[in-house]
Amino acid sequence: MWTHNMVLAFLGLSAGFGIAAGLFSFLVGLGTISDFADRTHTGKYVVLYEDFIVAGGILGNLFWVYEVGWLHFRWLLPVYGLFSGIFVGCWSMALADVLNIFPIFIRRAKITTGISALIIAMALGKSLGALLFFFRRW
Repeated sequence: MWTHNMVLAFLGLSAGFGIAAGLFSFLVGLGTISDFADRTHTGKYVVLYEDFIVAGGILGNLFWVYEVGWLHFRWLLPVYGLFSGIFVGCWSMALADVLNIFPIFIRRAKITTGISALIIAMALGKSLGALLFFFRRW
């Protein structure tokens, strides 16, 4: 019986490691991390950025698997929300940049002025939508 559980644990961990490696290589392949380092002129900390991303993935999985509640860490919830929003927003913008979504949309919609205002409006709309969604849940 314990050998069966050991095999299942090994298969589960192997699958999890494979999926996590794929996700992190996708992030690196999109250039999100190197783009942050380039824009903030902190290229010497790229390895530290990558370590923090991996640590965030590991801690997030541990919190999920062991169902760590936010009851004792309620003061960290806004910080977690801020960093999660930054992460998802930067990831989606990097993916949009790689797929050239904005140049194609701007060309097809024949937009010639106000492109920066359009992008800021989309970011504010996304932020407002997320805030309304999460505040409604409370």
